[in-house]
Parts: sequence; C-alpha cells; structure tokens
Amino acid sequence: METSNYGFSKVVALSFEEAIDKTKSCCQAEGFGNLTTIDMKAKMKEKINVDMENYVILGMCNPKLANEAVQVEYEIGLLLPCNFIVYQKGDTVHVAAQRPSVMSQVATNEALNTLVNTAEEKILKILTAI
Repeated sequence: METSNYGFSKVVALSFEEAIDKTKSCCQAEGFGNLTTIDMKAKMKEKINVDMENYVILGMCNPKLANEAVQVEYEIGLLLPCNFIVYQKGDTVHVAAQRPSVMSQVATNEALNTLVNTAEEKILKILTAI
C-alpha cells in the first residue's frame, strides 16, 4: 500500500468492475454506505467530449462517525464524505482512499482526533481487505 499526503492507494488483482464491487462490500462491512458514485469517464465524455480510462469516485459515509464529527465541528461536512476512487491505468486497477487525518490538518479541533483515528483505522482495514 502506498501513502501520500492525502490518501492511501494500492494496486489490486481485480477487474475494474470487481474492484468497485469489492470496495463497496468491504466498506459496508466497516459500516460505510455508498452515498454517491461518480463515473468520471462517462461524465468527461458527456460534458467535454474527452476520453479517459475507467475512473470512479465513490462517496462513502459511516453515519455514526459522520454524526459524531458534525456534533464536534458543525461545518466538517465540507470535508465529508470519505472518498474512495477506483481507476484503471492500462491493465492495472487501483483503489485509493482519502486519509481522514487530512481533516485534522484542516479543522484543527482536537476533539475530532479520536473520530479521525477511528475512521482512518477503518479505511486501512477496508483497503487491506480489498
């Protein structure tokens, strides 16, 4: 697994569609539901007639954690939901997820730290399971 300043990513030995399904099911096992699915390939073609490889953004939310976060920092919704992406480069399929700890860097409310750590542990568990 690779880590960047804002996310975690990994290459998976799955087809693009299988990776989407596996990501959703692993998220569900950790209490995350799929709020939105944005098919970037289809949208780029539709909106600006640009072709791109498969790329989907999954807006995932753990309602319990989201509710607790909003109670601590009401405008934290600007940084929600937790996004996962599934994309393809050539024959290689990648799954990546937003690092919840980025929220702590933006919203410096220390009361969020426990929630952020819990969310990050769950996301790492999800990515490991995929």
